Amino acid sequence: MSDPNEPPPYQPGPAPAAGAPLSAADDKLWASLAHFGNIILLVPALIIYLVFKDRGPLVNQESKEALNWTINVTGVIVIVNILSAILGVIPILGFVLGLLLTLVWVAVLIVNLVFAIIGGVRVNGGGTYRYPFNYRWIK
Repeated sequence: MSDPNEPPPYQPGPAPAAGAPLSAADDKLWASLAHFGNIILLVPALIIYLVFKDRGPLVNQESKEALNWTINVTGVIVIVNILSAILGVIPILGFVLGLLLTLVWVAVLIVNLVFAIIGGVRVNGGGTYRYPFNYRWIK
């Protein structure tokens, strides 16, 4: 027999549903993280888009924008790497072109870093961000 003065055992409440709508603060958080995730290219924006796109309007819009940008940046990085590998077999000209392609590669990564930070800060501040020169693969 249990003591009547003893509190009842802990009963956890219902867990939130996996597809439950996000609060406004969480919506803004995940939207800004989609932009900040672009610093390490494709994977974070893709995961945030796939998991949260139907749970909040801001995260849907901003993760789609961030994903479109990082698809473009990743494509340019892959193309530059392939061209560097192909042109690397040419003796002197290949070295010069490889050096130029390395500079392009570094410039693309720096531009991506700057735009990802600007996008994340703007969204975290309550606004929206559209990347310049962004071909939108996902409409």
